[in-house]
Amino acid sequence: MRSLLFLFLLILAGCSSTPDTKEQSTTEPEQKTEQEKPNTPTAIVSTPENNDPNAGRYRLENDKAPDQALILNHIEAAQPRYESKSLAGNKDYTLRGKRYKIENIENGFTEQGNASWYGEKFHGHKTSNGEIYDMYSMTAAHKTLPLPSYVKVTNTNNGQSTIVRVNDRGPFHDGRIIDLSMAAASKLGVIKTGTAPVKIELIKVVKPDSVDEWQSANPNYYFVQLAAVTNEEKAKAVATELEQKFSTNVDLKKAESAKVYRIRLGPYIDRDEALKLREKARAGQYPQAFIITTQRELEQK
Repeated sequence: MRSLLFLFLLILAGCSSTPDTKEQSTTEPEQKTEQEKPNTPTAIVSTPENNDPNAGRYRLENDKAPDQALILNHIEAAQPRYESKSLAGNKDYTLRGKRYKIENIENGFTEQGNASWYGEKFHGHKTSNGEIYDMYSMTAAHKTLPLPSYVKVTNTNNGQSTIVRVNDRGPFHDGRIIDLSMAAASKLGVIKTGTAPVKIELIKVVKPDSVDEWQSANPNYYFVQLAAVTNEEKAKAVATELEQKFSTNVDLKKAESAKVYRIRLGPYIDRDEALKLREKARAGQYPQAFIITTQRELEQK
């Protein structure tokens, strides 16, 4: 009798220890055989367990060129022109324990190393200075050059060269000094090889002295005007202070009709960049900040 009771209890214990297969299926993805796996890029799925800050940001896990072969020879090199530093992406930073200091380019800048390129994975996403990455534009990423900057890039293997506008940060791989857009990489013959030895040379663009020069360079420059003062020395002091505070170019414009110095930030090609800076100024000490264009200045002359 005692042995039958022991056997009955043993059977009950075995039933209560059966694993919960439903709970397990929610955490373990279905494993496909090699024949079942699709031959397409894998999408990243963001989960609470994934500590990658970029998890879920990109549709593709691995970068690639478009599936269809494209002819990019018609795309022209970037045209250097004076631009104020972007509001975003121009502060010293630390990544993976390494400190990066933004370059002082007053005396020029040259560098040699390997170039790589980036394409469809990042296409349509924001760059480090807040613009949208377009793999069909002549742009590039650099770890420490001011944003934006213009550089001449020469592939030292084949002698081909082009000009790109730097508006992003990277590449963060040892030995690589610049990440080219797909269009720029195509111009330099880097698409097939993936990387290539290059020399980069900064192109310095002189700031125009007059409104007429601004207009001839680009009819759609934007400024953010913060204040107007009558004392020249005070205007210069305020301009110096603002340049440090906003980390951007400050322009002093003397009105022709009166002895008034207009203090403004800029110029900017991108209107959205000017709008962001205007809102930042309004949230601080300049609630009356407003945007002015070179065209409006010409009309006021």
